[in-house]
Amino acid sequence: MKKAGVCMIAFMLVFSLAFAGGEREEAPDVDVDYTDNPWTDGQDLSGTRVNVFGAFVDEDARRFQAAMEPFEEATGIEVVYEGRGDFEVLITVRAEGGSPPDIAAFPQPGLAADLVRGGYVYDMADWLGMDYLSEQYNETWLDLAELEGSQAGVWYRASLKSLVWYSIPVFEKEGYEIPETWDEMLALTEQIKADGYVPWAVGIESSGATGWVLTDWIEDIMLRIHPPEVYDAWVDGELPFDIPEVREAFDIVADIWFEPGNVLGGREGIVLTPFGDAITPLLVDPPAAVLHRQASFIMGFMAQGGDEVGDSVGFFYLPPIDEDLGKPVLGAGDLMGAMRDRPEVRAAMRFLSQGISTKGWLERGGFLSPHADTPFEWYPTDADRGIAEILQNATTFRFDASDLMPGVVGAGTFWTEGTDWVNNPNADLGRILRNIDNSWPR
Repeated sequence: MKKAGVCMIAFMLVFSLAFAGGEREEAPDVDVDYTDNPWTDGQDLSGTRVNVFGAFVDEDARRFQAAMEPFEEATGIEVVYEGRGDFEVLITVRAEGGSPPDIAAFPQPGLAADLVRGGYVYDMADWLGMDYLSEQYNETWLDLAELEGSQAGVWYRASLKSLVWYSIPVFEKEGYEIPETWDEMLALTEQIKADGYVPWAVGIESSGATGWVLTDWIEDIMLRIHPPEVYDAWVDGELPFDIPEVREAFDIVADIWFEPGNVLGGREGIVLTPFGDAITPLLVDPPAAVLHRQASFIMGFMAQGGDEVGDSVGFFYLPPIDEDLGKPVLGAGDLMGAMRDRPEVRAAMRFLSQGISTKGWLERGGFLSPHADTPFEWYPTDADRGIAEILQNATTFRFDASDLMPGVVGAGTFWTEGTDWVNNPNADLGRILRNIDNSWPR
């Protein structure tokens, strides 16, 4: 696959950043040999600090901070995480303004590529070496991290997006079966509606990133109606948006989202509902909706942190549309890129490149590790292991398209124009798609 990477429009903004998670307690005064750990090359770096800036917030931010505790305890280096919903805009502003974080957690390789091209992100092949990186990740992840000829970071979190969550009580009461094909899922949608329920819960609100949920739907469908080569050409900009192949994917989404009675709250509800809250209607008693398509990380947004899975909510693989295309899977991940060079930052990047850095989050559920040295036994539940198994059994794996596209498109017009399409019943799809095409850097 070709690598995405082009410059992003600079935004001149005045902003303030608040650290997520509130006040932190002072570490206890204990006798620790801070040179006896595998990350600092024998240096005593106690008392130093590393700032990490990313897009995950709320419970995800707390889980990441908890996962950093073994590193902090072993090295004496304090890791402070900042989470912002408008990360995609602010990271460019900070970099171009001369105040980048030590480490950025990029959810979009395309956005990372913009900053690599600007000279703001260090090459991990230089810091850690390709032999080492090849031991920590398989070739797919290394290829995805190669941006503008540089290993732009280390992968920290993976997610599986091709999942549909469902209300177990409703399925058991009505005798519904898990659909194996797209047509069966559409028939189930009609049956759910006929039985007096709302079939789908959908929410695309995400602060400055509003609209990414729609792009996930489009991407999953693109993989189910076209060969992966078409998907790759679309990601690379070789195929535009305003063509029948992409229009078809939007039309398939519209058949579900815009049909009266199919989605809780209708079009207005889709745009106004925060993505993290969209699973809640399946969990209330009685359920307000029955189905919800979302990535594996949604377990972290459930009231009990994912303990509901197997009890009140289950999941199934988003069914294929064209059986000749097998069982494609859409995925994503967070790429940790170093933007400042100090010994403590180098130590943190080595830690983040190892599976142990994910253990504190992974054991809480709703997390997939891309690291080769992560033991399968660390996954805490049958649900987590089942999601990992779907990823392993995929006939085709592709990374989230909008995350690979240039930031001005993938984290820009694809979101904003897509949101306009959902929000406006009179929107002209052709105009929407041409606007996205016109934003692509040439």
